[in-house]
Amino acid sequence: MRITVVGDVLLDVDINGSATRLSPDAPVPVVDVGEIRRRAGGAGLVATVLARDGHSVSLVTALSDDDGANHLRRALSGVSVLAGAPLAPTPTKTRVRIGTHPMVRFDEGCAPAPVPLSTGEMLAAIASAEAIVVADYGRGITANTDIRVAIAEAVRRVPVVWDPHPAGSEPVEGVAVVTPNLAEALAAAKAAGLEATPTEGGKAGAFLLEKWQSKAVLVTRGEDGALLFTADTAVQDIPAPSTNVSDPCGAGDRLAGSLAVHLGRGLDHAQAAARAVEDASAFLAQGGAAALADPPEVGDAAEAGPVVELKGLELVGLQDSDLDPDGIQLAKAVRASGGTVVATGGCFDLLHAGHARTLAAARSMGDCLIVCLNSDESVRRLKGMHRPIVSAEDRAELLLALECVDAVVLFGEDTPESCLAEIRPDIWVKGGDYAPEDLPEARLLAGWGGRCVTVPFHPARSTSGLAAALAKVS
Repeated sequence: MRITVVGDVLLDVDINGSATRLSPDAPVPVVDVGEIRRRAGGAGLVATVLARDGHSVSLVTALSDDDGANHLRRALSGVSVLAGAPLAPTPTKTRVRIGTHPMVRFDEGCAPAPVPLSTGEMLAAIASAEAIVVADYGRGITANTDIRVAIAEAVRRVPVVWDPHPAGSEPVEGVAVVTPNLAEALAAAKAAGLEATPTEGGKAGAFLLEKWQSKAVLVTRGEDGALLFTADTAVQDIPAPSTNVSDPCGAGDRLAGSLAVHLGRGLDHAQAAARAVEDASAFLAQGGAAALADPPEVGDAAEAGPVVELKGLELVGLQDSDLDPDGIQLAKAVRASGGTVVATGGCFDLLHAGHARTLAAARSMGDCLIVCLNSDESVRRLKGMHRPIVSAEDRAELLLALECVDAVVLFGEDTPESCLAEIRPDIWVKGGDYAPEDLPEARLLAGWGGRCVTVPFHPARSTSGLAAALAKVS
C-alpha cells in the first residue's frame, strides 16, 4: 500500500549502561555506558514501522541540517523523506537506563518551532497516497496552510488517521479517525469547560467527535484497550490483549499506522480499530520502539556488531555474500523456505559438556540454531568484573566450531529480548528444570507465535564450577 505519513520527527537516543559506584563529586550513580542506540521518533517512528511492514512510505516532514538530522536520515532508510526547509534544530530526547531501569531523560531542541515550509513534492505525496497518517507532535508541520488544504482534499477519497498532540493543530474536518489517548481526551474536554474523570472517558470522546467533526474518534487507554466513537453507533469498548510491557513507547504510533492500513484495505471502523489495538499490543510484546533502534554504538570495536557464522547455508540456498551485516538473514531465509528457526542464548564462558548437550538438543528441534551470545561488557555486568574468562570473539569461534551451531549473534544488553525481536525464532531453548511458560522470554515469543522449550540442566557441569576450580589451581 502507498502510505504518506505527515508529521514531526524526533530523534530518540537510548543510553544503556551499568552503575556500580557513586560519583565522588556528588551522591549520584556513575553510569558506565554500554551502548548508545538512535532511532527515529514521532512521525519518523510511524514511517519506519510501516516501511518494515512492506508498504511504500513517504514521510512529509521538516528536517534541520544539524547532526541530529543526519542520524535521522540514516534511521529512516527505506522511507522516502520529503522535507521542508530547516527552520529549527532537531528535537532530541535522550533516555539513560541502568539495566532496564530508566534514570533520567534529557530533551534538546524541543522549544516551540516556527511553522515549516512545504514543497510541491510534499503536497504531491499527500495527493497520491492510498492512506494517510498524520502524526502531530506539536512542531508545526500540521499548521502549514498548504499541507492542511492538501489533507482536507485527501479526506474525501482516502482514509486519513490523525494522531493529535496537545500543542499541535486541530484535525481537519472529515478525517476517518482521530486517536487521542485518554489523558489527551480528558485535557481537551476540560479546556473546553467539560469536566470528565478518567472513568468518564466516554463523555470526553463523544465531545471530541462533535468538536472535531471527524468520522470517528478512538480514545486509547493503554492496557485497557480503546473506546471507539462514531456518529451512528454506540460507543464500543475494544479490549487489548494481555501483554507484559516494560516500555510502552511507540504504541500509539504503531496503532495509528495500523489503523490507516486496515481502513485502506476496506475494513470498517470497528474492525480496523480492533486489529490496530492487537497490532499495538504485539508491537510492545516484541520490544516496542526500542527494538527498532539502529545497531548500538559501543566502546569496544570488537563488540560493535554481531558475529555471524557462514556455515550450513546450503540448507537455505544462500551464499556467504548474501548475509546481511546484522546476522538476521539466515533466520529469515530458513523461515521463507518453510523451516523452523531455533535460538538459545547465554554467556558460554568456558564451554563445557553441559553446554554441548543443550546446544545439540536445541539444534535437533529445527532447521537452524542461532546462539544469542552476551558481549564481554554484558557478561561483566551479570557475572562480575572477573568475567568473562574468554573473550567474545573466542567464545563465538568455539561455538561456531560445534556442528550443531549455525550462527552466533552478539548482544550487549543484559537480556536477549532485542536480539530475539530481530531473529523472531520459532523456538527459544533454555536449560533448566522450570516450566517453559515461566521463562521471561515466553510472552515475547508468543507475540509472533513462537514458543519456549526447556531441556534438562546438568548441575555438575557449570562455568562457575570450572572457574572456581581454575582459581584454586592457579
